[in-house]
Amino acid sequence: MQISLDDLRKQILAGEDGTHQFKENITNPESLAAEIVAFSNSEGGYIYIGVSDQGEIKGLVPSEIRRVNQLIANTAINNVKSPVNVKTQNVIFEDNKVIIALYVPKGNNKPYFDRNGIIWCKVGSDKRRICSREELRRIFQESHQFHADEMATKAGLESLDKLLFRDFLEKTYKYEFPDSPEEQIRLLKNLNLATQDDKLNLACVLMFALHPERIVSQFGVKAIRYPGNKIHADHYLDSEDFSGTIEKVYQDCYAFIMRNLHKTQAGQGINSPGIPEIHPVVLEETLVNALIHRDYLIDSQIRIFIYDDRVEIISPGHLPNNLTTEKIKSGNVVLRNPILASYVAKGILPYHGLGTGIRRSLDACPDIILDDDRDGDRFTVIIPRKNTGSLVSVTDWEKDISRAEKPASMSEDIARVSEEI
Repeated sequence: MQISLDDLRKQILAGEDGTHQFKENITNPESLAAEIVAFSNSEGGYIYIGVSDQGEIKGLVPSEIRRVNQLIANTAINNVKSPVNVKTQNVIFEDNKVIIALYVPKGNNKPYFDRNGIIWCKVGSDKRRICSREELRRIFQESHQFHADEMATKAGLESLDKLLFRDFLEKTYKYEFPDSPEEQIRLLKNLNLATQDDKLNLACVLMFALHPERIVSQFGVKAIRYPGNKIHADHYLDSEDFSGTIEKVYQDCYAFIMRNLHKTQAGQGINSPGIPEIHPVVLEETLVNALIHRDYLIDSQIRIFIYDDRVEIISPGHLPNNLTTEKIKSGNVVLRNPILASYVAKGILPYHGLGTGIRRSLDACPDIILDDDRDGDRFTVIIPRKNTGSLVSVTDWEKDISRAEKPASMSEDIARVSEEI
């Protein structure tokens, strides 16, 4: 941490925001602890002590500098659980006015509490206490102590589509689905698809439940084809809501987009179906990513908007942790729903789990826009239509859309499951 005088002056001029806060002075350790907890549970940030709320540089006298630095050290150790490794820097302004720049890092052991057991979080330039279970779950999710897809649902064994799950077991593991309910629930637990209280977890519901949308209200997709290039309040050309298992939703969404795209003959015979204006690989990868990597702790559906010039796929939840659009373009992956991802990669969806999906999409359509909206808490993929650069030969097209081979025999998984049963 090293802040220059010019940088500090510019930030004070810019005012307070979600990662910068002003304090004219600090005397109350409990108030300071709440600020440190809020920054630690959010993205981290700076507290400038010796600056008024209006951005006026007041400065601290030498005796205050020693007292405040000691207060900061004691508060970070004794009034915050778990203790936070904060850093301070004394910056000298004109007229020998001293500002203490207190840096609070983003925490790795969320959630953090103050000594009264209150969890604080930043909201813009202010803070608020966390009260709801949903918010707590999201904090745990960010620190990788909890994943939404392992969350228990209200569904029991009666909600499982046993025929669908039996086919998956036989096809993927060469293993027969047991007859008794006791053995069935035990198998689901061993496969990390059920909780200890005999309830199906979210991953199991999304893949193998009879009616997932009745159990998980936020699951599903709303798709609309608008005329022109903007949203209309009451005018659309095509609209449909999709529900069912994750495989069915994927197939229905893919079909909806395809039927609303133009087709190009591209040298094919008169009776050929034509080549769509958007490369099929782009649709496959972006749809799969939306279904697997969305934030299922947000009570909102995936939305697909088709305009004359583009297709938008909007997923609830911004990119997790420190992941950025540039990092995912380079192949970096942070799995928000690891159980779901591991199972769909076994052939349920055309997903490989290698972090190459976005790169393959960009190879097919370099003009794709990735918008990580952290304030709106959503991630949007914008795919241009009439992308002539992706109109390749039929042979190359078929190579690109070929599916990865599904695993034949998972001998190690079968042996493990058999032993546990």
